[in-house]
Amino acid sequence: MLTFLRKRVVSSAIPLVFVVLGVFCLARLTGNPVNLYLPLSATAEQRAAFSAEHGFDQPILVQLWDYLGQVIQLDFGTSLRTDQPAAEMVLTAFPATLQLAAVTMLIAVAGAVLIGCLAAYRPNSLADRVSSFLSMTAASIPDFWFAIMGVLVFGVSLEWLPTSGVSGGPEVWVLPIATLLIRPFGVLVQVVRGAMVAALSAPYTKVARSKGASEKRVVFGHALRNATTPALTVAGDLTIGLVNGAVVVETIFGWPGIGKLMIDSILQRDFAVLQAAVLLTAITIFLLNIVIDLCYALLDARVRQAVPA
Repeated sequence: MLTFLRKRVVSSAIPLVFVVLGVFCLARLTGNPVNLYLPLSATAEQRAAFSAEHGFDQPILVQLWDYLGQVIQLDFGTSLRTDQPAAEMVLTAFPATLQLAAVTMLIAVAGAVLIGCLAAYRPNSLADRVSSFLSMTAASIPDFWFAIMGVLVFGVSLEWLPTSGVSGGPEVWVLPIATLLIRPFGVLVQVVRGAMVAALSAPYTKVARSKGASEKRVVFGHALRNATTPALTVAGDLTIGLVNGAVVVETIFGWPGIGKLMIDSILQRDFAVLQAAVLLTAITIFLLNIVIDLCYALLDARVRQAVPA
């Protein structure tokens, strides 16, 4: 297991290096912050002083070297907008994104397991066909379209739900979670159903039935346990997608998470905050991949044995 973990850490850490370099270069393609933060009437001396204060007057390679040195020391600089430490702003916003993703995945997994098991228990029945149609439809709907329709119908027309912000009761969670939930839920229902259909027709379930095991024990004690591995892999990938996809949802609903902070930082040319936000997101995805790989290896010994020492 330690060899497996070491191999996964090394292979997953390599992309982090490219993320650090990529976000530095791409952030500077958004434009010169001097043009945004200083008025048009600013003199050449004022522009030069602003650039010197924030290091924008240095050659790009010098700026990159300074940036890498700061990253190693976990120093991401100061926000141009608020003059706060960039790391502090990112760490303040990130829990809101994690909460949204965690609640969404809990609901998606619980609902998908229930519906997927019911659909697989009687394949090709009316309930199976209806659930398959609805889940495939849900997996095909773009997040941004569903979010816009949710705001239009339930926020503007019916005035049942708030359309932005986090102030209020549980109702403020409904539209953001529903928007993030619809695609993972549809995908997971299909995965669980397919895995359960294969498991319920496997020889070991037939043996369990022949020994007098109850249908509840056959479904949840034998079949579901073996169907967990593919569902876990897909659920992990979908969780990573939620962290990335939160950018659109948080921007539409004004959710104060890491996605909205990224968009604001891009629009405001706030390089330090943007770099810190992207790097923290990449590290989170890196850790999630490690956890998913470990869970997969624990469930399937063949995965551990396939990794050379």
